[in-house]
Amino acid sequence: MLIEQPPKLYRLLFPEAVWRLREKGRRTVYLTFDDGPIPEVTPWVLDVLDRYGVKATFFMVGDNVRKHPSTFEMVKQRGHSWGNHTMHHVQGMKMSHDDYAADIAEAQSLIGSRYFRPPHGLMKRGQGARTRRDYTVVMYDLVTRDYSKKMTPEKVLANVKRYTRDGSIVVFHDSLKAERNLREALPAAIEWLQSQGYEFRVFPMD
Repeated sequence: MLIEQPPKLYRLLFPEAVWRLREKGRRTVYLTFDDGPIPEVTPWVLDVLDRYGVKATFFMVGDNVRKHPSTFEMVKQRGHSWGNHTMHHVQGMKMSHDDYAADIAEAQSLIGSRYFRPPHGLMKRGQGARTRRDYTVVMYDLVTRDYSKKMTPEKVLANVKRYTRDGSIVVFHDSLKAERNLREALPAAIEWLQSQGYEFRVFPMD
């Protein structure tokens, strides 16, 4: 559970971040995807979302945007939101504040979003305070763990069923590591969420 749903104590380290967004009287959920865009997986994800009439927010690695600009444009053209996930998928805990900020800025020159999510959901408190000056820091309420070799599509879906709640920000990954689980778990998760009456929300770009 420490991975799937971050504990309250960890959330308190970054009170400026968005972890969950509830709307009174509504069952809402925010689907998000980390680590793309890549042509092997992201277009398939977009097709699935189109099939179910769902919009999502993609937190993108700048180097992937640099290598696959047409895939990035596809996300935008399909009406989804997007955010900054650093240039090289770096972990702030292992970097100086200045180097971390520089990597984010390099990605921003390609991505151009007011939203930021740290890779692995990890960064130093000072980095969080510095980043929030320029970005809305979006964390998460549920990590599906679709990227893990130890997981099966059934287990990923079970995480969605167990931990999703009103206002949950849910993390999937449009990556090669997650593809095996994602191809089965994502459609099943969307169908289950819709059957439970959840409305899908995105982070607005304006």
